Amino acid sequence: MNILVTGANGQLGNEMRIISKETGYDFLFTDVVEAEGVETTLLDITDAEAVENVVREHQIDCIVNCAAYTNVDKAESDVDLCRKLNATAPSILAEAMKKAGGLLVQVSTDYVFGGDPYNTPCREDQKGTPTGVYGLTKLEGEESIKAIGCKHVIIRTAWLYSEFGKNFVKTMLNLTATKPQLKVVFDQAGTPTYAYDLAVAIKAILEDYTAEKSRNEYSKTGIYHFSNEGVCSWYDFTKVIAELAGNTTCDIQPCHSDEFPSPVKRPAYSVLDKTKIKQAFGLKISYWTDSLKTCMVNMGVIK
Repeated sequence: MNILVTGANGQLGNEMRIISKETGYDFLFTDVVEAEGVETTLLDITDAEAVENVVREHQIDCIVNCAAYTNVDKAESDVDLCRKLNATAPSILAEAMKKAGGLLVQVSTDYVFGGDPYNTPCREDQKGTPTGVYGLTKLEGEESIKAIGCKHVIIRTAWLYSEFGKNFVKTMLNLTATKPQLKVVFDQAGTPTYAYDLAVAIKAILEDYTAEKSRNEYSKTGIYHFSNEGVCSWYDFTKVIAELAGNTTCDIQPCHSDEFPSPVKRPAYSVLDKTKIKQAFGLKISYWTDSLKTCMVNMGVIK
């Protein structure tokens, strides 16, 4: 099977590079910019003709879309580009897969929720109520894929971190090591997700699809939720990061979201119910603190 990965130099894309070595598939890793030390095919996924050409030339059977506009605050003032990357590009990829008879694996977000008060984990069939441009455009991307009707697996995930790029774990490792005191919001609850674990889940989906690839339809087409297990606030997340790293001199204090003015309201509760994806693909998902430890070992922060 020939698999095209977009956003290959981002957090999830880099984990997909690692996972690819454990498969017998042929991967084409694409991005809009090259990265030192890794082979990257340049591809603008907002260019329909370019996407169609690459899919045809490389006989692509599946696209894993790891590319997105993810700056939640900046999205409020950069609406056009955010929509182009998060809504238009997925529709272009979906059209290409429909024409090729292939599968699109689209990575979405817990930010499609948030407008209504929730206190139980969000299910896949729950109505999207995004509170900002980022969540709205990601939801639009989901809707466009469903409307086009290609074979698809849409995976909503949350609080992604990894050894690669910029992320919350790296930021908090630095701040808790250098600041005498730090305030972190405690009134937003969710679940951290180690990007490698998400890549493992995507690998399981690709393997499942391979077994059913000869069919015109894919029986597991639909939306799924994936994060690590458990629930915490950003404050709890930070406390565990600091404790694992041995950063004991920083006084970490809980605070309310309104103490950090932002152009967008973030979901107060966006824990994802993962029952569906576990049952469909036989996944066993790690608890969030266990995966955090693994990532920090891989980063060389702890042994």
